[in-house]
Amino acid sequence: MPKMKSHRGAAKRFKKTATGKVKYKKAFKSHILGKKTTKRKRQLRKSGLLGPADLKRIKAVLPK
Repeated sequence: MPKMKSHRGAAKRFKKTATGKVKYKKAFKSHILGKKTTKRKRQLRKSGLLGPADLKRIKAVLPK
């Protein structure tokens, strides 16, 4: 069988942690920041962990 290839779009957006969880960067932090509160912008800096609903799908496209 040929090698499994990572989905390159997903590989740029998600990273696997050492324990097998999937980490991602939160959305809505790139522009139109004037109307967003300081608290909201601060919380968007943190990375998120993928929930169980999407975990199986994303792990399939990130084989490594």
